[in-house]
Amino acid sequence: MTEENLFAALRGIVLSALEELAPGLAPEVLARVEVTPTKDPAHGDMASNAAMIAAKPAGKAPRDLAAALVERLLAQPGIAKAEAAGPGFVNLTLAPELLLAQVPVILGAGEAYGQSRAARGKINVEYVSANPTGPLHVGHCRGAVVGDALANLLAKAGYDVTKEYYINDAGAQVIALARSVYVRYLEALKLSPEAYIETVPGGMQYGGAYLIPIGEALAEKYGDEFAETPEAHWLDVFRDFAVARMMELIREDLAALGVVHDVFSSERALVENGGVALKLQTLRDQGLIYRGILEPPKGKTPDDWEPREQELFRATEFGDDVDRPIAKSDGSFTYFANDAAYHADKIARGFHAMIDVWGADHGGYVKRMQAAVKALSGGHPARLDVVLCQIVKVLKDGEPVKMSKRAGTFVELRDLIDEVGPDAVRFLMLMRKSDAQMDFDLNAAVAQTRDNPVFYVQYAHARCRSVLRAAPAVEARADLSSLTAPEEQAMLRRLITWPRLVEQAAESREPHRVAFFLYDLAADFHALWNAGRDNAALRFLQEDKPAETAARVALVAATAIVLRSGLAVLGVKPVEEMR
Repeated sequence: MTEENLFAALRGIVLSALEELAPGLAPEVLARVEVTPTKDPAHGDMASNAAMIAAKPAGKAPRDLAAALVERLLAQPGIAKAEAAGPGFVNLTLAPELLLAQVPVILGAGEAYGQSRAARGKINVEYVSANPTGPLHVGHCRGAVVGDALANLLAKAGYDVTKEYYINDAGAQVIALARSVYVRYLEALKLSPEAYIETVPGGMQYGGAYLIPIGEALAEKYGDEFAETPEAHWLDVFRDFAVARMMELIREDLAALGVVHDVFSSERALVENGGVALKLQTLRDQGLIYRGILEPPKGKTPDDWEPREQELFRATEFGDDVDRPIAKSDGSFTYFANDAAYHADKIARGFHAMIDVWGADHGGYVKRMQAAVKALSGGHPARLDVVLCQIVKVLKDGEPVKMSKRAGTFVELRDLIDEVGPDAVRFLMLMRKSDAQMDFDLNAAVAQTRDNPVFYVQYAHARCRSVLRAAPAVEARADLSSLTAPEEQAMLRRLITWPRLVEQAAESREPHRVAFFLYDLAADFHALWNAGRDNAALRFLQEDKPAETAARVALVAATAIVLRSGLAVLGVKPVEEMR
């Protein structure tokens, strides 16, 4: 049994045995059968819920079915021990030679170890998609890291992934951007903007110093051509120029973080090309748009709310709580209408599996967008998953960091990268589940201790590389029978879980599980390294014992491979040596 994913291989053996004992089980029953790592090594290497899942459909008692499964599994090569446990679990202990045989499998696969051979189809991952009205901040940073690592993880799991950024370049926010840039343009010309600011609805919404270079560039390009002209003469020019410059800055900031998108889609282009009107007409043709009056929002009183007839999408027919407006009182489309059409455009491009990474403040938007996707996907149902990212607080010396160098109101992504480096930013952003709030401690991010996870993992890889530089060449067919110490066995058990973790984390849309795995693997390696200090028999390099040295060098090489494979998913560089 030399498959890369031992858990998948053992699950196949369990399913075969189960089908012999209870033929005719429904596919949906078999799909729930799992083979997972045990929480306690005393209970073996793997556990299966097969008997518990299949007992009722098979008309058998779980313990009886588990006992019958044990009998069949004990006859399989590579299984040293099998026993029924609890209400019907089956615990499996692998034969030592099967565990050891995975080391040459890892060495042969290299960093492709854990890469699924199954073609799982196309999937679109849209993330960041920040309004092009200002620099990226730490809130955007978390979504960028989570989305990018998730896309890498899905590719590792066998998906054909497209990384996409949706440019919100239509609507009031980019009009406000153009007006704010116009003020900076006037300032660059040494003209007073106060008289103009007094005429701007809502005032100057984007006052950050980051717009000063854009105003100066416009002054250099156009001189005073627009200095005293009506807004209608310059608004489109300034909007397009400002959005283009802001997107350049956003791309640069993302590149500094190691994030590169495959596709940038424009909301404005979709609207102006008639894409929104076309997709909404599809819903009208299906009878899914009607004119009606919504109930007042919860918590509102009649004095706060004025009922009016408007065009509504029948979102409640697709799982939403209320029907949703698709047009404003002036006839323009709502944000929801534009976003629904954008997702329909993704479907038209062949993406029937989509993931959006949003800030947690958009949590109330999930049901309506999923309803729109269901309605617009036609006869080939599409699936939209949404990953929500909670806010990030940046701390230094135990105190919140609130101000940026240019924006004045938030911590910019580029400032964070400059402070601690892209590797620390990426790894630490994944050390909490995305929907949990987190504190990003700048002091911890640069500490060279176990409390800094990125340092701890990179240090493990650097230690591996130091051993390999001093060691003889790695022997793929080395005799590994001397790897019997508990610390070595723990390493082996951790390494074989990597392909399964890739599959499980991808399906659950949880890239943080990769960061946790790498931290645990690093802990196993550091424990083995420290054990060698106290016990000469566990040292990696032993001049008088070439066979034992070859075995340990192979284990170290396999560990380095899996560390690099996991770091690649996170977008973090492996370190050859620590300075």
